[in-house]
Amino acid sequence: MRSLPVCTRACLAGALTIASLASATPALAQQVSQVALDRFDPAPAGDRMFGVESPFAAGNGVPHVALLMDYAHNPYVLYHGPGLTNVGAVVSDQAFVHLNMSVAILNRLTVNFDVPAAVLQDGSDPTTTTTPATSYTSPHDTVFGDMRLGARVTLFGEYDDPFQLAVSGYLWVPTGATNAYVSDGSVRGMPSVVLGGHLPVLNWAFTTGFQLRPHQIIDTNITSGDSMVFGGGVGFLFADGRAQIGPEAKGSFVLSDLSHRSINSEVLLDGRYRIADDFELGLGAGPGLSSGFGTPDVRVVAMLAFTPQVKPPPPPDRDGDGVPDAEDACPDIAAPRAANPAKPGCPAPPDRDADGIPDDVDACPDVAGVASTDPSRNGCPMDRDNDGIPDTKDACPDQAGPPSADPAKNGCPLPKDSDGDGIPDKDDACPYLAGIKSTDPAKNGCPGDRDGDGIRDDLDACPDVPGVPSKDPKKNGCPRAQVTNGEISILEQVEFATGTAQIQPSSDALLEDVAGIFKKFTDITRVEVQGHTDDQGNKGFNRTLSQQRADAVKKALVARGIDAKRLLTKGYGSTKPIADNGSDEGRAKNRRVQFVILQRVDPKTAVAPQPPVRKPAAPQPPAPKKK
Repeated sequence: MRSLPVCTRACLAGALTIASLASATPALAQQVSQVALDRFDPAPAGDRMFGVESPFAAGNGVPHVALLMDYAHNPYVLYHGPGLTNVGAVVSDQAFVHLNMSVAILNRLTVNFDVPAAVLQDGSDPTTTTTPATSYTSPHDTVFGDMRLGARVTLFGEYDDPFQLAVSGYLWVPTGATNAYVSDGSVRGMPSVVLGGHLPVLNWAFTTGFQLRPHQIIDTNITSGDSMVFGGGVGFLFADGRAQIGPEAKGSFVLSDLSHRSINSEVLLDGRYRIADDFELGLGAGPGLSSGFGTPDVRVVAMLAFTPQVKPPPPPDRDGDGVPDAEDACPDIAAPRAANPAKPGCPAPPDRDADGIPDDVDACPDVAGVASTDPSRNGCPMDRDNDGIPDTKDACPDQAGPPSADPAKNGCPLPKDSDGDGIPDKDDACPYLAGIKSTDPAKNGCPGDRDGDGIRDDLDACPDVPGVPSKDPKKNGCPRAQVTNGEISILEQVEFATGTAQIQPSSDALLEDVAGIFKKFTDITRVEVQGHTDDQGNKGFNRTLSQQRADAVKKALVARGIDAKRLLTKGYGSTKPIADNGSDEGRAKNRRVQFVILQRVDPKTAVAPQPPVRKPAAPQPPAPKKK
């Protein structure tokens, strides 16, 4: 429900019962239309919100003018009966155009003048269905409303401060038409307190006041009179502060009859944009939140305003040369900034040779020259290649080069060194790859081999650990076996004859390296030798084969001097794949042997493995004597 005489079901049912018992009694209801129905009061022109005033004064002697439209839908609608049946709108549409003018004085006082005109009013001239029936006459004419005069004094804060405080007072003069829902027919007034401020990203405002207006019974259930008024808004800033979007809310309640019929509240979501330094456009819309008299279903506002932008005063400039005193190196001597860039606001320094370089920094003050970062050459004759060597002494005046004791090379570029390793390209075996010097012409200027494994550092995936060549760039130069992440990882896999546990001779070197790891890292006391297969074939066969292969690897390591107690074997078959068995590449990765470290001890207490004790060979019988 919006702004209408509303009663609970019980109240309305009782009223109907009484009416039925007294049907012979003549109608007592009386329409009161000499009342200001509209609950939207525009903020003074120049403020930052539509209906919530701001606490600042926008300038000194600066006028602000706004043409503002305010449209309300269904601000006064009748409902009747136990089911609250809508019997029509006394005022279904009400639109005002406000001529709103303000003048800011001394950045402290704002004087405001607002003239409203109702350019659209309409309703259905409803008649209640009660007995006796009551008829209402809706307004349909264009009329003026009550003129508003006001003043606001800023007590604290400036235009762009984050916190400001002001007090204001407004007076409504009964200039509006009577019996048209645009005027109370008497003087109204409202003192208010206003808070607000400006931040880099938003503007905010809050106001509360006490409106003095005549006490009236508008209808049998509606009271108008002295009210508390409050409002607040936040506007978020965009486009370098030229655009503002945000919500604002206003509300009021009649002190003598605090009920839903006398409480007004509504919200607007609005925005405004400064189309030029002095002009703003604005638009907003929002719903009513209460059912108080005058609260619409929806309100729409629009604005076109002449409101000069408040700009900070120009900084002090005593000599009037356009350079602020804070930046003026000579604040009492007028001189343009361009005259002396090193000392803005000062006259140009002496320059005897007129080469644009002041004498105090000109190394050749009596001979016109060119600027140079070298103080000893600044202002001296030209150096075409800017290498710091005057053209008269430069053997290569158009090619920059370093100084040289040899006059024929002075100022000439050094031999080309594409990779910047200090070795000229003509002597560099790797001219586009930085390297080191070498007496071997085939290696001079090429990258080194830090780990001495015969693989250049730029091609070595493990440049600090000796390794072996590999076709895989990620493994090239890395050791076949090394301790990493809780296991002895191997660069290549142990190879077996197909479908058997027979180790191929090609894996001998790999097993030698794995044995070397055991011999080097005596703190590794327990390792599980794991056998794995792909998922091809019978699972039981795969598990048996993987166990046999793990046992074969253990046997091969024991044969190379590794204590069998340090080795535990287990065949996992195809239960622990590390790649997709759906491809040949994945299955090849799954057919593997892994050495998982189960136990390590403190290296300080580890005992170096002893070589196996070999039994003496049994004596052989003497060879038979030749006859």
